Amino acid sequence: MLHLVDASYFIFRAYYSVEPGMAGRDGRAVNALYGFARFMGDLLERARPGLVAVAFDESLDTSFRNEIYPAYKANREPPPPDLGHQFALCRELCRLLGVAEYASGAYEADDIIGAISTRMRARGEACVLVTRDKDLAQLVRQGDEFWDFAGDRRYGYGDIAGQFGVQPERMADYLALTGDSVDNIPGVPGVGPKTAAALLSVFESLEDLYARLDEVPALPLRGAARLPARLAEHRDAAFLARRLTRIACDMPLAFDPADLARRAPAVEALEAFYDHAGFGPMLRRQAQRIAERL
Repeated sequence: MLHLVDASYFIFRAYYSVEPGMAGRDGRAVNALYGFARFMGDLLERARPGLVAVAFDESLDTSFRNEIYPAYKANREPPPPDLGHQFALCRELCRLLGVAEYASGAYEADDIIGAISTRMRARGEACVLVTRDKDLAQLVRQGDEFWDFAGDRRYGYGDIAGQFGVQPERMADYLALTGDSVDNIPGVPGVGPKTAAALLSVFESLEDLYARLDEVPALPLRGAARLPARLAEHRDAAFLARRLTRIACDMPLAFDPADLARRAPAVEALEAFYDHAGFGPMLRRQAQRIAERL
């Protein structure tokens, strides 16, 4: 199975969980790099994927979504000064480990993962999404897995609704109704997760919901009688939000499926890379094991 890694979550997690005083030979911080290197090494050792790619976010404010809605993610602080440069190091690490990595100035890591998974699924390849981001659950199809690596939990297609509220195909609509405070997407006021999930258990999509608003008052929902007016008032906002929450699987991404085949780590180059970062022997031994078992 093709393993697709959402790098940003693991980099930020590493930054806040690894000793902040770690510095390389140039005096710059490497704590996030160290934590990410441990994660990638563990992933490659545990899963031993034949096909793998890592997707990175390049910027918080240059996505095509910012053109649609300038307030998108405007609530987020910029990366800490000692973290920004570590993203480039994490990308270099992936290349040295023999793993394909991708980033885009106009699209997000989610879109990259969506584009690769969609094209590879058309070739008969099932995917494992290595992430904790619920947004990516919308990509899961029969045969795929959503792998919360940090929590050591795996969810197949049939598990997604129970874990996240709705089946994968309706996740973008669900987030459009509830909003997403993490990404500064407002949603429909007064429509929370339970209401959105209940609506989308009856209606297949936003289009279906708005075409059949007259049926909503009969649903066994608290405040159902008032819901049609609220939904109608915020119709444009809901459809705008869906444009933001839907992963752009059709993004223009140049990649050769052959590039997803994992290569042996460049052990000597990794040694030099780890020397510069000031890392000890543990990661080096792990890289050697990975190379030997490929």
